[in-house]
Amino acid sequence: MIPETENMSRQKAAEFVVNIGLAFNAVLAFVKVLAGILGHSQGLLADGINSVSDVIYFVVVKIFVRLSGKPADSEHPYGHHQLETIAALVVGAFVITTGAAIFWDSVNCVFDLFSGAAPEQQVRVFALVVALITILFKIFLMMHANFISKKTRNLAISALAKDHRNDIFASAGAGIGIVFSLAGFTWVDPVAGAFVAVIVAKTGMDILREASSDLMDNIPSGEISERIHELLDTMEDIKSIEDIHAHRFGPYLVMNLTICIDGSLTVEQGNKIADAAEDILIKEIEMLRKVYVHYHPVGSNILKN
Repeated sequence: MIPETENMSRQKAAEFVVNIGLAFNAVLAFVKVLAGILGHSQGLLADGINSVSDVIYFVVVKIFVRLSGKPADSEHPYGHHQLETIAALVVGAFVITTGAAIFWDSVNCVFDLFSGAAPEQQVRVFALVVALITILFKIFLMMHANFISKKTRNLAISALAKDHRNDIFASAGAGIGIVFSLAGFTWVDPVAGAFVAVIVAKTGMDILREASSDLMDNIPSGEISERIHELLDTMEDIKSIEDIHAHRFGPYLVMNLTICIDGSLTVEQGNKIADAAEDILIKEIEMLRKVYVHYHPVGSNILKN
């Protein structure tokens, strides 16, 4: 069972990251969209639209993170931490959709400029200032979210940290486009918007891939398996480890382990060995919360699950 104080501390840290990100993104979204329109910068406007989508899915993540902190119940004996992974999926889906929309709009803008369908408008200097300020804020938010995600192993917060990193590249791309536009190359600004869109979509795909692998129980890693063998090899009563299966619930692991023991031992002795193995693994492997140990005689023909 997860200690209540540990769970509450982890929950508060995650909610703080979401709240501060939501507040900053709301302000940045308004400022960048306004500056993009008034400053005639397609790149900054695309970045602003990206921030608007940030606000939407930050609200969604806020709801999921709050729900993930609910204690275990009869229907969810391991708690609700898997909602963190679902929140990460939501973030990834929003990011990809936003990237596609920005890319399409930017390509249309480039086409209109070269075809003469849209008049060339000089980008304003204050648009560049907004882009640079955005980069500074996002660097702070990314570093903070990265620190909390590593500390809590919260996949949703990790996804938000990646999105902040994505926003840094997006704002940098917008800034570069603005600089070239100020130098007289007006077509570079919408091209920068398309570049921003590609970065946005790439980040969304990375988030979806990581979250999906967790839902598909793509663990344990080789590192965890090696650690299990290292710990249990010290127990003389365990002759071999036949099978290791594990799955995640949020940041936590639940494991099914099959070991081989001397077939002449009694059931009671086998239970003591299994209990000892469980105690060692839970004590030594961080974030491991439950271990189910199965045992059978060495050399038996029992099939692996």
